Amino acid sequence: MNPKQRLLEKIGRREAVVAIYGLGYVGLPLALRFAEAGFAVTGFDVDADKVAQLNTGKSYIERIPDRAVADAVAGASKTARGLTATADYARTAQADALIICVPTPLGKHREPDLRYVTDTMDGIAPHLQRGQLVALESTTYPGSTEEEILPRIEARGLRAGEDVFLVYSPEREDPGNPDFNTRTIPKVCGGHTVDCLQVGAALYAAAIDRVVTVSSTRAAEMTKLLENIYRAVNIGLVNELQLVADKMRIDMHEVIDAAATKPFGYTPFRPGPGMGGHCLPIDPFYLAWKAKEYGVNSRFIELAGEVNAAMPLWYVDKAVAELNRAGKAVRGASILILGVAYKKNIDDMRESPALKIIDALRDQGANIAYHDPHVPRLNKLRDYRLDLQSKPLTADLLANSDLVILCTNHDRLDYPLIAKHSPRIIDTRGALRNLAEDG
Repeated sequence: MNPKQRLLEKIGRREAVVAIYGLGYVGLPLALRFAEAGFAVTGFDVDADKVAQLNTGKSYIERIPDRAVADAVAGASKTARGLTATADYARTAQADALIICVPTPLGKHREPDLRYVTDTMDGIAPHLQRGQLVALESTTYPGSTEEEILPRIEARGLRAGEDVFLVYSPEREDPGNPDFNTRTIPKVCGGHTVDCLQVGAALYAAAIDRVVTVSSTRAAEMTKLLENIYRAVNIGLVNELQLVADKMRIDMHEVIDAAATKPFGYTPFRPGPGMGGHCLPIDPFYLAWKAKEYGVNSRFIELAGEVNAAMPLWYVDKAVAELNRAGKAVRGASILILGVAYKKNIDDMRESPALKIIDALRDQGANIAYHDPHVPRLNKLRDYRLDLQSKPLTADLLANSDLVILCTNHDRLDYPLIAKHSPRIIDTRGALRNLAEDG
């Protein structure tokens, strides 16, 4: 029996071992989904604390309950089908499907930084076996799978499409969205060859309700970028309109609400303090960088990225102006930040614009406190050295702040309390406007 048929049969019988590399906001939900679908799952992570927590049935992501992890781990101990976590790359040799879900940030000059992908693949490569599937899910520019993953497979003397099956299937997680989960979000998959695609589609179809196949890994990579650049460009547009509307003393949220009544040809997007998360602030620059290799200047895409990246500092300038109007200097001022996660109702702080606002205001001498019901503590992050703990939201905390900046509109924030006791407030999300309408 050839490697393809053997692997397809193992997938069909749920006997394939699925390895997930990177157990963060994308990798852990995917690992739990494959475990729930009846597969043995080995989760790999370089963070020893994450590995230890998972193996004791504990979750470190707010939206994933301990019970979900505990059930998956218990399944592995009782039936050999479930989740085990490790940092030992040698266990790659025991797996059948290898799925890479590691970060792909930007470098200092907004160039793609694929070191987490390449480092992971370099750790995997010595343990590659004939008959395995390799899938990349990390967001990246078109061509990455062929340029970075394929050569590392071939360097082991393995042929992609015959010995090892190579696919790209972009993650589509939307943390905090109650309407969709890992199972119900359609999965795009592109293969290096037709046989690669067949194996990759079979694996994902065993755990995901719908698999959408495309002609190549490059098409799948571009699909992910299109989805996020579409959002980034439209958010950049409304953010720029917010700058104009603010000067004209027009409520941009009122304008958006009115425009949204048009039943065709318009989709509402909301302005804010900037974009966060792993994808939206990064994807436009990934494609713009790669486009230059083909002699294309993607000015429209880059402009949207620039507008969105500038929004946190625009709100810093507004904060300084607001304090000046009150006769206060930013140096020594007490500023309270409400919400530090990058979007509402989650604990994910990746690329959060609130962190940029905090960092800039602290550089100017402000005393910063924050409240976030989803983020109890801010420790050292990749680009920030913070050591802050979430304060209980009280009337005194609000009243004793020189300025309150609402960065993330969590549902669990007490908006009537905020409106009543804040001496002056900058609402970057229009959340208090809704409160006024309800009142």
